[in-house]
Amino acid sequence: MLHHPEIRIRVTLTAALVALILSTALCAVLLTMVRRQAISDTVRDLAREGRRVTTAMTTGALEEAIERPDDVLQQVVDVNGNVIAASPRMRGRAPVRFPPPPAADDRRDGRICGIDAPGAECFLIVEYRVGVARDTRFVYSLTPMPGLFPRPLTAALLMLGVPFITGLVSFGMWVAASRALRPVDVIRRELDEITATDLERRVPHPARRDEVGMLAESINATLDRLEQAVARQRAFVSDVSHELRSPLAALRMELELALSAPEETDMAQTLRAILINTDRLAAVVDDLLALARLEADRNFQRETVDLTELTDQEVLRRPRRAQVTVLSEGAVTVPGGRGELARLLTNLIDNAVRHAEREVTVILRLESPSTAVVEVIDDGIGIAPEDRERVFERFTRLAEGQHRDAGGTGLGLAISRDIAEAHRGSLILTDRTDGVPGARFVLRLPR
Repeated sequence: MLHHPEIRIRVTLTAALVALILSTALCAVLLTMVRRQAISDTVRDLAREGRRVTTAMTTGALEEAIERPDDVLQQVVDVNGNVIAASPRMRGRAPVRFPPPPAADDRRDGRICGIDAPGAECFLIVEYRVGVARDTRFVYSLTPMPGLFPRPLTAALLMLGVPFITGLVSFGMWVAASRALRPVDVIRRELDEITATDLERRVPHPARRDEVGMLAESINATLDRLEQAVARQRAFVSDVSHELRSPLAALRMELELALSAPEETDMAQTLRAILINTDRLAAVVDDLLALARLEADRNFQRETVDLTELTDQEVLRRPRRAQVTVLSEGAVTVPGGRGELARLLTNLIDNAVRHAEREVTVILRLESPSTAVVEVIDDGIGIAPEDRERVFERFTRLAEGQHRDAGGTGLGLAISRDIAEAHRGSLILTDRTDGVPGARFVLRLPR
């Protein structure tokens, strides 16, 4: 059963109201046309009867009593206002007073009210003028003015058509709305059955390329993104659990060893080990908070940042194992978050230092008026092409990197790419251009 009664009712009522208004207007127009046609036919009949009288006058066959149908009232009046002849129902009545026809014509049609005539207050009248000068005679043919519905059967049929058309349109719209909403109901039921543990299901896609079809496409695209987000969340939770478990286990082990044999424990060495694991735990938590902030809100405060100045500051902030050289032809400015860009540059430089043999080079330049480029190059052994995208995944640490720096969190490059994308930029890993072994990270940011 469909569950869209409100929509169907609203659509049906709207269609019914429109159909009622249009059919009523059409009915009124048709009734007006019928009445006008009835008046035209009546005037034509009156003119025919008037011509018969004028013919009788011309041939001298006019009698004082004019025999005509009961619904036609006739009088013949001279220029002095005397009634010369009349139909049975007009005998003995006052002469009809009506303006004579124009000088260039011998006939006038119109409507007249308030005269001495039976059957109505107002009448249709056709007047003929016969003769000239004192021999002029006026022939009046009258009949009661047609009512509002001169043809009742036709009027009844037209008025019955109003509710019939309204009902027909309402029924058609109800059926059409029900048929149009049926795919929506199927989609709704499918969505009701999809849960967080069953995100592989998708809503059915209608065959027609219409609004419902586009809705199904949007819902399926949303479910795709939701499935990917849930998968990333589950993987993230699993990785976080694993990464936090290691330093916590190491801390627990050092403390248990110190408690089990305090006299044999080198307290200074134990505290140094605890401090190292605490720092690693703090680094993981700090990186997790950075990721959470980036995912929660990318509308951080932005300002004009000089990447050359910021890189120099990050290089001089603390000593590193390898030499870091910064090459730039001048200021390279971009709009962005100073803290976020500083973290990005620090992560790239620290990663390059971990893999470098002796030297890391940072090159800053303008690739075009709209793009700034930062290249971070090391002289290490490089990274295999099949691993160049993996290094940007969360908690991914290649074996060589773990050997050089066991304290890494595996989140630095993932955070760096997220920061670059939050600035509408990109971060990729490629080979060095000079043919020397090593890795080359290329950061592009819009200016």
